Amino acid sequence: MAKILFVMTGTDHWTLADGTSHPTGYWAEEFLAPYRAFTGAGHEVVVATPGGVRPTVDAASLSAQANGGEEGAAEVAAALEGAAPLQRPLVLAEVDPTAYAAVFYPGGHGPMEDLAVDPDSGRLLTSALDAGLPLGVVCHASAALLAAERADGTPTFAGYRVTGFSNEEERIAGLADRARWLLEDRLTALGTHYSAGEPWAPYVVSDRSLHTGQNPASSGPLAEELLKAIG
Repeated sequence: MAKILFVMTGTDHWTLADGTSHPTGYWAEEFLAPYRAFTGAGHEVVVATPGGVRPTVDAASLSAQANGGEEGAAEVAAALEGAAPLQRPLVLAEVDPTAYAAVFYPGGHGPMEDLAVDPDSGRLLTSALDAGLPLGVVCHASAALLAAERADGTPTFAGYRVTGFSNEEERIAGLADRARWLLEDRLTALGTHYSAGEPWAPYVVSDRSLHTGQNPASSGPLAEELLKAIG
């Protein structure tokens, strides 16, 4: 079948407004739900990160609270350990997105730290968009859209309808007042047409070849949209 590229954060922290580091990485559900959807449909997943570093999972996403109990948490942790693409990521700067049938960006606060300002990721996103590839971005990974621009400096995604982790969700999570900036604010300032659904409920926005999901609960539905686009 097809190969699908997952572009993932390479950091293990998010720098807050006071200069302290909040431990983070990628959010388990936002990798695992799409990974299972794509591989279950017979596709191959390939992971790339800045520098080719092995991605760090946000410990909070492995908690019993986030996974319906201790049994669920243990199952998720085991599934991540068994996901071979996580163990051998490609170097993001060396990846040609047109070699893949689709590109997917899992979230977690990590992308707020690195992918939001990563020029290699920005170029990859622009190339993927120009090639018409189905492009899926979920939750805080929408921060990666901030780094994508044209040769003249015009934001690649200006004018697109998008979603991502909302200010309200960040407030409920307890980090809004500590953040250097909020994703919803930056996406709006970028010139996108941002919208959001109810906090924590699945919400997906599709605009041309770009498909974005608001939060962890949106990762599975977002993957289904990409599968439809791949055909």
